[in-house]
Amino acid sequence: MNNENLCVIATNMRRNILTMVHGAKSGHPGGSLSAVEIITYLYFKEMNIEDPKDENRDRFILSKGHGAPVLYSALMEKGFISKDLIGTLRKIDSKLQGHPDMNKIPGIEASTGSLGQGLAIANGMALAFKLDNKKNRVFALLGDGEIQEGMIWEAAMLAGHYHLDNMTAIVDHNGLQIDGRNSDVMTVEPIDKKFEAFGWYTIKADGNDFESLEKAFEERRTVKDKPVVIIAKTTKGKGCSFMEDQASWHGKAPNDEEYLKAMDELGRCE
Repeated sequence: MNNENLCVIATNMRRNILTMVHGAKSGHPGGSLSAVEIITYLYFKEMNIEDPKDENRDRFILSKGHGAPVLYSALMEKGFISKDLIGTLRKIDSKLQGHPDMNKIPGIEASTGSLGQGLAIANGMALAFKLDNKKNRVFALLGDGEIQEGMIWEAAMLAGHYHLDNMTAIVDHNGLQIDGRNSDVMTVEPIDKKFEAFGWYTIKADGNDFESLEKAFEERRTVKDKPVVIIAKTTKGKGCSFMEDQASWHGKAPNDEEYLKAMDELGRCE
């Protein structure tokens, strides 16, 4: 699939995200929108996952579980779940809960939302695959605010110790969290040096650019005997001018006027 095709899918995913969050009148648009290109690239180019029940599929863990709309959107575009669910986000008894629930829909590999836990879950899967001599790969998306959690670094230590070279973490590094900038709340830098200290191979990329992501994943495939983290620089609220780089859109739904403005802007793929 070429980058033009990926761009079309990414635009559709952003429209899905905004429609879900607007309809629910709650949710987390900022960090969902920042991760669109990352998730698009994973699901439509990088990962072996055409059947959510295939034992040989790669696994994806959304550690930043509040970004569930971006994952639901990918599963819709992939055909794993129906787009008829798009208006049910966060509704009572809905399959699309505010955070991913693996018991409700196919394609959710782990129920996440308590920040810091997803990397450990992914490590467990990766280690099990290695012990069983299986070729399945595991990918986990982390928020940059999330890596303030101590459990992340316990998991990082384990992955390095066991040389989990089938494990790839991607940090959605948009620089913002619910209370403001990472640098003001609790600095997370230098992210690369910290992971390297735990035995990881680090790659930096523009997480909102498909060419940059492609180069990052090509480099990732050359790495042996080490887990890999891709530090993907992104823009929170990417694609919606009034949301971009604004911490206030971490967990707020657009009103009717804002929704129409955003959808109008997303009518073009740049």
